[in-house]
Amino acid sequence: MTEANSRLRVAVTRRLPAEVEAQMAARFDVTLNPDDHRLTPEELQTALRDSDVLVPSLSDRLDAAMLAHAGPRLRLIANYGAGVDHIALAEAQARGLMVTNTSGVLSEDTADMAMALILAVTRRLPEGVIAMQSGDWLGWSPTAFLGARIRGRKLGIIGMGRIGQAIAQRAKAFGIEVHYHSRHRLDPETEAALSATWWDSLDWMLTRMDIISVNVAHSPATFHLLSERRLRLLKPSAVVINTSRGEVIDENALTRMLRAGEIAGAGLDVYEHGHEANPRLRNLPNVLLLPHMGSATIEGRNEMGARVIANIEAVARGETPPDLVTGLAR
Repeated sequence: MTEANSRLRVAVTRRLPAEVEAQMAARFDVTLNPDDHRLTPEELQTALRDSDVLVPSLSDRLDAAMLAHAGPRLRLIANYGAGVDHIALAEAQARGLMVTNTSGVLSEDTADMAMALILAVTRRLPEGVIAMQSGDWLGWSPTAFLGARIRGRKLGIIGMGRIGQAIAQRAKAFGIEVHYHSRHRLDPETEAALSATWWDSLDWMLTRMDIISVNVAHSPATFHLLSERRLRLLKPSAVVINTSRGEVIDENALTRMLRAGEIAGAGLDVYEHGHEANPRLRNLPNVLLLPHMGSATIEGRNEMGARVIANIEAVARGETPPDLVTGLAR
């Protein structure tokens, strides 16, 4: 432990895996959250005022008004997670604060969950679970719980970054046709390796797909990217999967269309209003709702912690942290 590290005061807003907390305690003057409660605004203000480093997560809203409470010693916001849409980046930069994230660590885990949702919804697993748990299953029937064979289905991936490409690899192994729309087209070699077809027009892609997987970050440009107009371009037999950010889909429109049978099903791990899923989505037999589990593996969480620690230690040494969020270079 270096002298510089020993002086760093680090505030962690949520409970982290024991291994990560132990590593932090060995390196820094760290304040932990052992009961994992969501910090009140007053507690978050205190952490901002009294710390050298804040380690928040997506449950902490660090808007401009909150960042106004940053004390003179605060140097780094080392986000425990990839998404930083809960942090007012422009305000952080104006205050001379560095912001880091843990991008790339959870691509494989999130892709696994997206594939699990694709399988579960297309094969009607939620309905089977409900039938068994309620005791309503009366025995096997040739026409009961008929889902769709996924081999040969067309998957449209919106956002072909690390996670999108990891999903494409899995889908290809299942014999699914991979299509994608993204801001930037993949290089020919990567596109060929994934057997992926690029669509310049999102609207046209939506009209042809059997499954849509949303894999873009939330920003003003992607808010309601899947608007009601675009959702109505989907075939009635289509399935929507979202493991990225809930704000990317007009959740009210999606709910109405699912209830009306205008979209066949959905698998959602994220919601437009934080952890509050639309109440009218609950108990729909053609919808599988998860509590933001896409990245929930112990290996992934420990790797996230290691990245956070590496970023803090870089700042302690006076270096640029390896995961500095783009646009915040010092």
